[in-house]
Amino acid sequence: MKFHSALFLGAGFAATIASLALGNTIDQASQLELEGCFQQAAGILRTAMTDDSLSQGERRKLAFELDRLGRIKRDYPYTQAGLFRELQKAVKDLTLPEFEKWLAEGRFDVREIDGERRFMNASVSNLFFRHPELNARRLPPKDTTKHDRAVWETCVAIQQAALAEQTPYVLPKRFRHTMTVTVKAGAASNGEIIRAWLPIPRRYPFQTDFRLRNTSSLARHIDDEFSPIRSVYLEPPAHADQPTEFRIEYQYTMRGIWFQVKPDAVMPANTNDPALQPYLREAPHVVFTPEMRALSDQIAGGEKNPARLAQKFHNWIAENIKYSYALEYSTIRNIGDYCRAKGYGDCGQEALLFITLCRMNNIPARWQSGWNTFPGAKTIHDWCEIYLAPYGWIPVDNYKGIWAMQYAFTLTPEQKREVRDFYFGGLDYSRMAANSDHNQALTPPKRSFRSDDVDFQRGELEWGDQNIYFDQYSYRLEIEEITAPLD
Repeated sequence: MKFHSALFLGAGFAATIASLALGNTIDQASQLELEGCFQQAAGILRTAMTDDSLSQGERRKLAFELDRLGRIKRDYPYTQAGLFRELQKAVKDLTLPEFEKWLAEGRFDVREIDGERRFMNASVSNLFFRHPELNARRLPPKDTTKHDRAVWETCVAIQQAALAEQTPYVLPKRFRHTMTVTVKAGAASNGEIIRAWLPIPRRYPFQTDFRLRNTSSLARHIDDEFSPIRSVYLEPPAHADQPTEFRIEYQYTMRGIWFQVKPDAVMPANTNDPALQPYLREAPHVVFTPEMRALSDQIAGGEKNPARLAQKFHNWIAENIKYSYALEYSTIRNIGDYCRAKGYGDCGQEALLFITLCRMNNIPARWQSGWNTFPGAKTIHDWCEIYLAPYGWIPVDNYKGIWAMQYAFTLTPEQKREVRDFYFGGLDYSRMAANSDHNQALTPPKRSFRSDDVDFQRGELEWGDQNIYFDQYSYRLEIEEITAPLD
């Protein structure tokens, strides 16, 4: 027994040493990346991968870090001169001294990459989000009057219907969606099977009657209706010098949502409930850092009621976090804290900040995402849900709170607050929700790295053991509201 124990301890010690060495390599490469030495970081990772003693899992970790470096570089395509040229097209009467002033003020996401300053691909759009006073100089001008009013009117109609019908799920609408994903010619070798996962509606109390009407090739797998990351899986072959197109058509019914939350009726969550426990603890990008705890305490101000506290978090985000198009999620180590530290983020980053604040205070919170299909504003979108007893899971869309308070320029102050408050417990019917949690695994499992390992909206593709990254395919969603009865 002593001999076998010694062998076991020896093997365990060797594994520990190997794990520490791997961690040191990744830490060293990460530090070089932060210092802007991308080529040197890549060299360290490639050298480490030549070690024949590495396990498959260890080699995969190193390979991801190497791939991540390339993803970051794709996110920063502009030189300083190139960014100035793009801004001249978008900002009326922009001068070089003004641009240089903005650079000095730190208005743009910038990285040092191998001796050159590079600027983020969404720098032009993000300038207007972070400095909305510049919208008066936007080229071409953007009139949001019709859209702003349509959103407000939709919120009012859903709220009134919920009050009249005494139910949170109202005004059902039936939609037909056609999603098309097109892989560039040459992205996969001729004759190779391209494996594709495309998002479809998950079943919720507000989202029902799903029918898959058509697929461009045989559907090899369709996820269960309660999957946390619901997809249709296809396997067509690639053809030489031709794009490969994937297309699915489906129908579903979506309802508007509004819960009349009465804070005095809300009880603390049962933290011993196994169904709620996953949504009370830390998770990838939901980390209870000291800085996050300090922000929580600052906003809470001693409030203990779960509904009032969650509303405080929602309102604080609506008034203090700017919207910005994001870096690819897979390149960020802690998305929730990234949003807190930067003071800006996209819808998913804002949602993860809110989820973190809620979970830290024993308010169950979880991810929800798919598409926003509102006319004139169709886009991939993330929001979330919180659990408030006795109401159950209610929606919260932090981005819409931000939009209302900071970007709905043509609404009155009262209308802005009405929209912000509606999206705490309410959701419009122009949605397609495919996900009920973040960082979930696809079925069947993907062999290569996910293009987005947090979210799932644009689809995921691969051939062999090679990922087909976002820059190698395009996607679009066509939407039609239908009135025909279910068949």
